[in-house]
Amino acid sequence: MKTSFVLSDLQQSVIAVPPLCRDAQGTPCARENTRLVRHIEAGGVSTLLYGGNANFYNISLTEYAAVLDMLDASAAAGTWVVPSVGPYFGTMMDQAAVLAARKFPTAMVLPTVAVSSPEGVRTAVMKFVEKAGIPAVLYVKDEKYVTLDVVKSLVKAGVIAWIKYAVVRADPSVDPLLRSIVDTVDPRLVVSGIGEQPAPTHRRHFGVHAFTSGCVCVAPRRSQEMLRALQAGDEARVAAIQARFNSLEALRNAHGPIPILHRAVALAGIAETGPSLPMITDPAEALTDEIQRAAGGLFAWNREPL
Repeated sequence: MKTSFVLSDLQQSVIAVPPLCRDAQGTPCARENTRLVRHIEAGGVSTLLYGGNANFYNISLTEYAAVLDMLDASAAAGTWVVPSVGPYFGTMMDQAAVLAARKFPTAMVLPTVAVSSPEGVRTAVMKFVEKAGIPAVLYVKDEKYVTLDVVKSLVKAGVIAWIKYAVVRADPSVDPLLRSIVDTVDPRLVVSGIGEQPAPTHRRHFGVHAFTSGCVCVAPRRSQEMLRALQAGDEARVAAIQARFNSLEALRNAHGPIPILHRAVALAGIAETGPSLPMITDPAEALTDEIQRAAGGLFAWNREPL
């Protein structure tokens, strides 16, 4: 596992956001997680972010250290692994102590607006960074989570590794919050956090040069190809690749991005993911054929010559 990072690392690879594979009893499974990681790495992807798709929101503190050690062991020497903490302060601080004893270079703070305020988030992130001894990834998923002043102050304090921006807009080119962030902090810190669909718009209109993806776990070579096409300004190739991800993304949008991806990885034959960890439920059996077609099609396309 890679134990350091620089900002330019964000542009070297799509940031994969994988599910966490579990066995039939719900226990994290090292064998299947390694299978999934090797598949992603084989596509040229070298950054793994374990957050919502891995259901780190609901991970048990008693298994947290073992999961971190498993992810460390499964990653190649050049792969950057970013685990998550939180979303609640007490959990975050307990996890900070676990991270302080390990070599992960950063961790993402999972957001919640149910029991938080922007100033409270600022304080929590500062305290987490102090205890863990590593900078945090700030995950902006809702307009009410943080203010521009909070973002600016955290960046100025040097406690932010990068920012995952994932506020969903009807038109991603019209986004006053994202505009204000990239106009206020170094745009290299900002990552488009909603997959292949808005990434080209975020790059074109806001200068955001990196993106996260869940579907990259099924077709890593193709998602990485899209990143390179974006960097080369080949908009026709970007649009063609983007369109191929639409069938699986449409299912994720309609039935839940986390459970659909969790099931898609298994149905494509990449790795056994096991049951979803509560409080998330698995997709209805009636969706199985549709998920398998979408995931299987992406997986087959991933294996074709570039």
